Amino acid sequence: MSTTNVFSSKGSLAYSELRQLILSGGLAPGSRVSQYELADKMQMSITPLREAIRRLSSEGLIIMDTHRDSRVADVSASEARELLEVRLSLEPSATELAAHRRTEADIVAMRTAAKKLLPVTRVWGEDAITAHRDFHRAVYTASHNASMIKLLDDLWDKSDRYRRLGLELPSGDEPRTIDLNQHHQILELVASGDGPGAAELARTHIANSLTASVTGALEERENVQPGTTEKTA
Repeated sequence: MSTTNVFSSKGSLAYSELRQLILSGGLAPGSRVSQYELADKMQMSITPLREAIRRLSSEGLIIMDTHRDSRVADVSASEARELLEVRLSLEPSATELAAHRRTEADIVAMRTAAKKLLPVTRVWGEDAITAHRDFHRAVYTASHNASMIKLLDDLWDKSDRYRRLGLELPSGDEPRTIDLNQHHQILELVASGDGPGAAELARTHIANSLTASVTGALEERENVQPGTTEKTA
């Protein structure tokens, strides 16, 4: 019994560390996952690492093959589009709920997070992505809907790979001051209790986000055949 718990605990640790490596870009999309090299790097035995790889494979973050080595799932236009569609459906609703259910402590948390916001551009990089996520999480956490929060946490985890990709696109150099200002406007709408207004602005914000730009760029890239400059039908 205790042995099972030890492996479960170590497996959870391996899962957490490996998942973070993938989501942060420490393991690039499409890159090889060598179990023995990773086990050595993470200073753990192969058994919990294999458990972690199986879990991440079930989440679609790792593609397992018939050999010992697997690979990190590639980014794709289809996944980017799916994540964007789910966010467009779910986060405005959570933002509207937040406007109706926010507490004083929630408002303080949102204002604290807003003070750390930076434009999500190549210049600010990882600091901007972290601050951006922290702000949005402070807003949707104020919905006080545990199921919705869990879904959005997972959605943001997977979407961050695309935000990092977005920093490498030409749009990654844009100032994105409109996006930055919209965060503060959403905050004030939530704080004032304007649910419909907050939801509508959140929807506009998401539709024009860096993630949406990445989705469009990936769709364009995947629809262009090698050696051509026009999209296929």
